[in-house]
Amino acid sequence: MRWDVAPLTLPGGFRNTPRPMAEPKENVLMEKLASLCKRRGFIFQSSEIYGGIQGFWDYGPLGAELKRNVKELWWSSMTRMRDDVVGLEATIIMHPAIWRASGHVDTFSDPMCDCLLTKKRFRADQIELQSGNAYHFIGAKDTVSGKEVSEPYAVLLAAGKPPESARKTAAQFYAQRGLQSVELLGERMEKVEGSQRFNPENGSLLTPPVPFNLMFKTYVGPTATEADVAYLRPETAQAIFAQFKNVHETSRQKVPFGVAQMGKAFRNEVTPRNYTFRSREFEQMELEFFIKPDEAVEAITGSVTTVPETGHPGEPQPSWGWQAWHHYWVQERVRFYEGIGLSLDTLGFHRQTPAELAHYARACTDILFKFPFSKRDEQGNVTGDELEGIAARSDFDLSQHERSSGKSMGIFDEELRTAFGKLPPEKQTELKDRYYQARLKYLTKSGVPVAEAGAAAQEDADGLAKGQYIPHVIEPSAGVDRLILALLANAFSEVTETDAKGKSETRVVLKFHPRVAPIKVAVLPLLKNKPELAAKARAIFESLRGHMMAFHDEAGSIGRRYARQDEAGTPFCVTVDFETFEGIKDGPQAGVKDTVTIRHRDDGKQERIAASDLLPWLLARVR
Repeated sequence: MRWDVAPLTLPGGFRNTPRPMAEPKENVLMEKLASLCKRRGFIFQSSEIYGGIQGFWDYGPLGAELKRNVKELWWSSMTRMRDDVVGLEATIIMHPAIWRASGHVDTFSDPMCDCLLTKKRFRADQIELQSGNAYHFIGAKDTVSGKEVSEPYAVLLAAGKPPESARKTAAQFYAQRGLQSVELLGERMEKVEGSQRFNPENGSLLTPPVPFNLMFKTYVGPTATEADVAYLRPETAQAIFAQFKNVHETSRQKVPFGVAQMGKAFRNEVTPRNYTFRSREFEQMELEFFIKPDEAVEAITGSVTTVPETGHPGEPQPSWGWQAWHHYWVQERVRFYEGIGLSLDTLGFHRQTPAELAHYARACTDILFKFPFSKRDEQGNVTGDELEGIAARSDFDLSQHERSSGKSMGIFDEELRTAFGKLPPEKQTELKDRYYQARLKYLTKSGVPVAEAGAAAQEDADGLAKGQYIPHVIEPSAGVDRLILALLANAFSEVTETDAKGKSETRVVLKFHPRVAPIKVAVLPLLKNKPELAAKARAIFESLRGHMMAFHDEAGSIGRRYARQDEAGTPFCVTVDFETFEGIKDGPQAGVKDTVTIRHRDDGKQERIAASDLLPWLLARVR
């Protein structure tokens, strides 16, 4: 069969091609949420006036406040409210040797493949499994010029679809290779089950997957040679490990203790997706909590305590090993999320299997949020997508930097040295042997020759008896932008109201927890054209704005102003009305003056309190 094809070039270098496969399903709730975020100034597409740039997002006035509130709450709970955690703020660009030591230069990659027809890029491991009939062609020739192209090609069609659409797609493919009047050669059909080799949007064959390093490369200095290569950091954690000794020595902390950091990170994602969930520029909130190895804990306390994997284990104990600390931090992070409005019903948990874990990790628990785009399991339950991972990473990170930099990352523990010396010889031998085996495993897995690894592991085991060890680490790592999206999705609700004339109107209410709400309180005069009401409202607003994010609004009807604040997620509206000056008309407080009306966002309930009591009343609810 002959096909006369005239490919049409579209903006962005893509071509107008037939789409025999089903289009991606729309997510109505996410569309509504994204529309609201733009309309109300939460999130904007970066560089929108120039057509935008994929995977980058800007936060508008309300989004900036929401994000600042979340980060401030995290920082306060992690550092200011704890005696055992200190902070760090490190640079985005660091010595490239850091990323070689951490493994990012060699292994921080995703499998990437391209559509042979549109050139659209996909992450190979995220392509949904597809089944159907694959139509293969060994090549094509031009029936006018006689030119032949021997490049194989294939198109996948859903079962039951006519082969004509596959042939049209194949004709487009060969037309791109210089054929005008296309005759397809060597057609054959094959049934395919569970394949990831085809573009889910148009059925076209994809290129074989190749690794794609996710780090953004740049140059330091004016020469831009390979000697000047540096990287934008793909995570904030490595700076904490690189500065561990400095922080430990200057903060006067003793193990166990943690170092917290918030900041920008960058990953050149193959396919940014799901709004802000997977972006190329994002912010992280990470804690590296350093603990003693279990052998040191056992030498000091006589045993290592393990805790039940359900519920909060309570206050930390000296006998805790890595398992107890790992579970403790999972529960601490759950408490944080519950404290900002994400109930357990909205969360999920995934404990990584041994096959999923990195070779150095002992455990990793992912805290999930049930986003509108999250998939369902076989029982139809929403599984959720990762908000935060809490990993027990052993001593891998500090060990890597010690080996690569040649600088010691170990510490001296006088309590351990003293306790070890009092142990029976057989117990000393047992603990040293366990520590030796752990260090030997790390070294051999890292590529150190067996003989050299054995000698180094023995030196480490002997050092344990002298009170020396490299701390292990528990790492709770959260994404700020993912959390913001979770809070927005969790808060989003629609209310339909019908007026006296029977006209229905649906409006949006964002039910943020008061602690994270961008605006804590709006102060509204009942009428704009009454000077005494306007002046009093302005004075109350000025008295509040130094203590919290307050908003003053006098434009439009009071109902419209309430609705605008509901859409912004403001938990409380304060209205100055005539009773503020004339006195309350009815009830036990009749005649009392200088009061204001407080309207609650979630249920519309209203109550009156004295204007002088307003600030402490609000502070008790928004902090």
